[in-house]
This record gives sequence, C-alpha cells and structure tokens, in this order.
Amino acid sequence: MNQQTRWMILDDETKWQMEEKLQYKREIAKEKERELFGSLNEAQTMDEELALKYLLAYMPLNDLADYDGALLLNHIREAFHIQNVVPWGEHVPPSLFLHFILPYRINNENIEDIRGVFFDEIYPRVQDLSMAKAILETNHWCHEKANYIGNDPRTVSPLTLIRTALGRCGEQSTLAVAALRSIGIPARQVYTPLWAHSDSNHAWVEAWADGKWYFFGACEPEPQLNQGWFETPAKRAMLIHTKVGAYYNGPEEITLAHPWYSELNLTNLYAETKTIQVRVIDEEGQPAQAKVQFQLFNFGGLRNILMKETDGQGTASLTLGLGDVYISAYGAKGWGFGKFDVNTTDGITISLTKEIPVDTEVDFEMVPPSAPANDVSLDVTAEERQKHNDRVKAEVNLRASYEATFLTEEDADKLADECSLPKTRVWDILKKARGNSHEIAAFLKEYSKLYKEWSLRLLEVLNEKDLTDTCRPTLADHLIQAMIVKDSILPELDDEFFAQYILRPRVDFEMLTSYRSYFLKEFGIDNVEAVLGHPHFLVDFLEREFEVIEGVNYFRGSATPVGSFKLKKGDTLSRNILFVALARTIGIPARLEPSDKRPQYMMDGSWKNVQFRNSTIDTKSAISDQIGFVLWEKDEHATEPTKYGENITIARFEKGNYQPLFFKFDETEQQKLPLPAGYYRLTTSVRLNDGTALIRFRYFQVKANVETTVPLQFPKHVHNVPVIAEANLDYQAEAMDGTKLNGRRNVGAKGTTFIWIEPDREPSKHLLRELTEMKAEWEALDVQINGFIRNEKWGTAQQLLAAGDLPNNLMLLKETASEEALHVIGQAIAKDKIIGNEWPIVYVLDENQQIRHISEGYKLGISKEIIDVYKQISE
Repeated sequence: MNQQTRWMILDDETKWQMEEKLQYKREIAKEKERELFGSLNEAQTMDEELALKYLLAYMPLNDLADYDGALLLNHIREAFHIQNVVPWGEHVPPSLFLHFILPYRINNENIEDIRGVFFDEIYPRVQDLSMAKAILETNHWCHEKANYIGNDPRTVSPLTLIRTALGRCGEQSTLAVAALRSIGIPARQVYTPLWAHSDSNHAWVEAWADGKWYFFGACEPEPQLNQGWFETPAKRAMLIHTKVGAYYNGPEEITLAHPWYSELNLTNLYAETKTIQVRVIDEEGQPAQAKVQFQLFNFGGLRNILMKETDGQGTASLTLGLGDVYISAYGAKGWGFGKFDVNTTDGITISLTKEIPVDTEVDFEMVPPSAPANDVSLDVTAEERQKHNDRVKAEVNLRASYEATFLTEEDADKLADECSLPKTRVWDILKKARGNSHEIAAFLKEYSKLYKEWSLRLLEVLNEKDLTDTCRPTLADHLIQAMIVKDSILPELDDEFFAQYILRPRVDFEMLTSYRSYFLKEFGIDNVEAVLGHPHFLVDFLEREFEVIEGVNYFRGSATPVGSFKLKKGDTLSRNILFVALARTIGIPARLEPSDKRPQYMMDGSWKNVQFRNSTIDTKSAISDQIGFVLWEKDEHATEPTKYGENITIARFEKGNYQPLFFKFDETEQQKLPLPAGYYRLTTSVRLNDGTALIRFRYFQVKANVETTVPLQFPKHVHNVPVIAEANLDYQAEAMDGTKLNGRRNVGAKGTTFIWIEPDREPSKHLLRELTEMKAEWEALDVQINGFIRNEKWGTAQQLLAAGDLPNNLMLLKETASEEALHVIGQAIAKDKIIGNEWPIVYVLDENQQIRHISEGYKLGISKEIIDVYKQISE
C-alpha cells in the first residue's frame, strides 16, 4: 500500500486518539460491522486508509446508523483527486485539509455523494482564478442555484436545495461550504446560535485563501470578500462560533473541547468581547461541580447558546460580546441562576440550592451589546458595484428560468381533473413541492386510482419541506401499508386522527424514508400481534434491544427509524422517534407530545406517556402522568397581546434547570391549560426598540387534578416616542405603472411608513414576510406604506405584487441608485441618527409628517414594532 499525498499528516497524539475512538465506534456499531468498516479493506493507499479511519472514528452516532463506509471511501477519493488537480491544492496545510475540506458533513443535512458532481460544474469556472476570486465565483454559482426563505430546522441536502431553489441561511451556507470544499478550498459554516438584540439567529460562511480566513453571506454574492448584510448585526452578537467534528488543536479559541467534537469561538473576529468567569459554589460556599448554561433572551424566553462544565475549582469561563447573559447552573449540589452584565463585570458567583421557587416574581432586563456606529467605508467603486449588480440580476433571471420548469397551477388543475381530486388542494401541494413537483404529480397520478383522496391526504400531513425531497417509493410505502392498517385494524378510527397519528410518516425532523414494509418484515408477525394487544410490549422490546447513548452527535437531529433499528443504538430522540414509527406501522396511534417531545401512544381515548426504565434520564425526574390545570389571570390594563414564542413562554423544572415547552400560539389563550404536575416558570416580556428585553419571571406549581390561577402580567414600561425630525417629502417617485408621484401627496391620514427594501435578500425578506403575516392589522390602520426598491432590483417588484399577500395600503416605488428619496426624507435628522447602508431601512412618520421612529438593518419583529409605534402615538 503506497503513500499518496501530503495532506494526511497526523501527529502521534492525534493518531492515538483516532485509533482509540475507532475501536469504540466498532464496538457500538458492531451490528453494522461489514457495512461501515468493511471498506477499510478496500482502501488502496495508506492515506485512503488513514482518512477513512479518521472519518469513521469521529462519525456521529446518527451517521453510524444511516450511512456506510463505501460512501465515505468514495468521498475520500474525490477529495484527494481534487486536491491534486486544483492549482492551490498544494498550498493548503494538512490541518486545514483534515478539518475543513475532508469532512463529509457540515450541518444536519442528509448526506449524498456530491463532491465530484459539484467539482465538475464549478471547477471550469474557477480554474484560472486566485483562491479569493474562486471563492467569490463559487458564491455566484450558489446564488444561481438558491435564494432565501425561512423554513423548519431540518437542513435539506445541497442537491435538494438546488432542486428547490429556496432555503434558509443554514441550508444556503451548507451548500456554499460543500461547493467550496468540492474545489479544494477550506470552508466552514459560522453562526451565531441566537441574536441578543433580535429573535432568531444566522449562519454564514468563512473560507480560507492564501493564509487568511474571509467571511461572506452564502448565496448572497458581494463584489468583495468580508462583506455582507450581517456584518453590522454580528458586531452586536454575544457568541459566534463554528463546529469541527473532531479533536482540534488549531489557533482559534476553543469554546468547547468535547471528546467527539470541538467548538471554536470566533466572536472576537466580529465584535468587541470579554472573557468572563462563572464561579459555582454549594450551600457551604465550597466550589461545586456543575453544568453551566449560558442563555440569551430569544423567542419569548431564555434559550441556551452554550453549555460548559465547571473545572475542579468550580469555575467555567467563556469569551462573549459586551451584553447581558443569563447563567443557569445545576449539579448534584443543587441549582442556581443569575444575570450577568459582560460589559461592566468580569465574574459572577452562582450559589447552588435545592429550593425550587414557587409563587414568586422576578423582573429584570436583558440588554444586548450596543449598536455600532455606521461603517460605510466599502472599497467598491460605482463601476464595480454596477457590474456586480448587473451580474446578480442575470443570476436571478437564470434561477427564474429554472423555476419556470416547476409545474404550474394550470398543470395542477389538469392533474386534479385526471385524478378526481380537489383543484385547490392539489395546487397547494405542487406549489410547495417546487422542483420536486413532477415527482409528486407522478405519485398522485399513480396512486389516486386505488387510494383516491388518501393519496392527497398523505401529502397534506407532511411538512412542507418533505414535499421537496421525498420520492414515490417512500410515499408509496407509507400510503399502502397505512391503508392496510386502516382497513384491517382501525376501520372505525376518525379519519383526521388516523391521518395525523397513523398515516403521517414524519415524527419529528428526521429525514423521511421508507420504513413500514421494512419494520413489518423485520419486527415479525408475532411481535406485531403482541403490540396490538398490549402496546407496552413495544416499550419492553426497545428496552431490551435498544441502547441509549448520549453525547456522540455534534449536530441537532436524529437518525432515521430504520437506521436506529439496524444499529440498535442511538440518542434519546432517535429512540423516541423509532418508538413512534414502529407504533404507527403496527397500528397504534402515537406521537411525540408537542410541548416537550416525550413519546406517547393512544389507549382508551387518552394519550399515555412512555416511560423507559433503562434510560440515561433519571426516572425520578420523569414527567408526571398526573395532570393539573392553569387558569390565566390576565391584567385588565395590559395592552400587549399574548403570543406564545414571542412575548410569553413556559418552562418546566427538570433535573435542576428549566426546559422550555412549545405550544401553538393559541394555546395560551385558553382559559384552562393542562400541564403535567410539576414546577414551572412563566416568562412574559416586552422587547424594546433598541433590542433590550424587559422580562418578568413568574414561578408556580401545578398539582395533580388541581386548578392553579397564575397572573399573566407583562413588565411595566413607559412608551417614549419622541419627534426625531420633520420629514421633507419634496421628492418624486415612480409607481409600478410608471406614474410619477409627488411625495407630499402620497401620505396616509394617520401617518406614513417609508421602507427601503432589497426583496431578494434575507433581511428584507423577513420584513416582507412580517408585513404579509400582519396584513389585516396593517390594513386596519389608516396609514400609507411606501416601499422603495432600487432600480436594478425593480423587476422583483412585479413578483411581490403578483403574490397578492402584501397589505393593500402598501405601494411599491422605484428608488434611484443614489437613494434620492431616502436622503430627501431624512435630511433634517441629527447626525447621530443618520442612516447608513444597512437595508431594510424604515422611517415611521405620524400624521403631521414628523419622523417618530427609525429602524435600520436586520432584526425580526420590525412590522410589529412599527404598528406598536402607531399605537403609542395614538395613545
């Protein structure tokens, strides 16, 4: 066996760790020894063998369940081949190749053999360029393939993203990293787990060229590297990091050195930072071992951005941005909580206790890092910008040409007639399927003949994203086997209940695959009959046959049900998904409980909790089967509407910390909310315009079969909407139909909102979606909305209006490249309020044309913020 390349140079410690971890993986994956490790015998060079050992040694547990060694070996061969071909290949250091080119996984996407496919398409475009320009060109290629849309947390594969042409930032950055690695350029997905000043998070890309890392927005090309709309928000981030799926000893600060992966802290590359120290002590004042959660306020509650464990001195340190962070610590000696102001203090001491707070309230603020001064020193000439804009426009048209191949509403009508199905429902499905619409249509055409409307109902109970990457064989397996169950076992079951808890193949956010025929064969008829007569037999079966192993995955997600069944090992979520999938296959209605994802099955008309005895979770903290009820006592003077996940959340006390629960928005509006007996924390909040969150905790206990009244009150705050400046409306604008409009005449009786948007970029898309979601509220205001779009992006305006979802009081107007209207309207604003280049830009004017509120750049909730300003003005 010959040595092949210079890229697999590992030091002795790394080799020793690799061999040790490889043996452990072989032990826990012995059920798949041949499929996973047999490929070691197929390696043709020492480097192929070394690379395969390395990937297998650090392979996440979920991947051990779902993939095989042949896929990895082909991936490795493509990586070595490409590195030998590209002109910069020999300049990439071995460490960067090992961690940022060789890996097959980027996020929690479905893994496909794509490296050679991407190389063949991208390399001819970059082979004569420098590394930096090759990065820019690759991002142009990505922009041709996909644009932004928000969707669920499952990350589709790069090929599915290309087929769909729309995806969220995590999917776009996964595509861009995969594309760059396919041409031998080190790349990594970088993200802030949560923003401090706004709900949500963001992911982007860093790529290495000639000794330096550069950042850019995936599928959002700029004329130069180190540019992107997120640059300003990133200066307000509390934590920015990237994950490496292995042991890492590079130059970056290690946020978390986990045995199976590393997290690198990159915050100081984007924002001002400070290293803080958390000291945890017990009730006697002695250092205590504990898990320390660093939390930010986001989506109406406290959410984790990182968890660390204290050292022998009871301390844990972390480098963060200069804002507030909430600390939750818990361990064998108890639990403790506290807010920490990174900007003004260097350390905090958390005292542990075993007392659980009840019937108490706590008010406090979470202040994000300050907004930075505007930085408009972009080294791009007007000519370069125009050339870039022209190219971006051409890429949009290229992507639009591909999207024109998707099935249309006319095609859907014809299909509906052919299949005798409702036209509107068929079109709704095909529209969501996008590039997969032909496959979905073929499924309906084939299976509606026998199963009629049930073939459509199956598609309707899928998540929207499932329609983009699920193929006929998978759909057919679930439809055919589920209908056999309905006809032979559950003929009297309500159709809607059957659709949700038997027919529906999806359990959580796992990759959707065929599993029913496989389970019926492998589980055996005797076991199937036993479960039908006694569902707890399935719990006993999994306790005997399935081992729960935690901490071996570095990404959020789960294995597929079939993968878990084959491996007979997995994390708790994978085990729970397997239980639900098996139960539904057999004919037992099952689900993951919506608020906390515990597995349940239906018996005697009620949901029963599944309690696995052989679990890594302490059975003493198991969620109670006993139910109590919460009655909300609303504040008569409150003006805040209660919206779960926005300004109200509930967390349950479990094992020393509060676990957030997830409800639909309307559930907290119920007079009586059922909850398992236990201890809870209600969070109500008000997000101020500068990003500061005013927070109120209300601690309460729910007792079995008892109604508990809980005050539902929001933090008190004083509205302050000062007059910033008098607006100048002496500008001319061009409407959609070419009509020239005078700014002074295009105003609303109760006020005018001016927004400047880039409809093809993520920040403005968030605002447009919010306007759509609040369409009724906007139309109820006697307010005019004037939306300006740059001339070079004017073509997108027609698409926006054609969708028909925007408020009727919104008028789209053409803005010149010099942003004439923007400068005219805001010319009287004081210099410290001057708006820069971060779109979307918003001016809120009252009925007297006075500017009362300004917003610039990315944050969620702008639409609600504007409506709140008008409410405050009217008050």
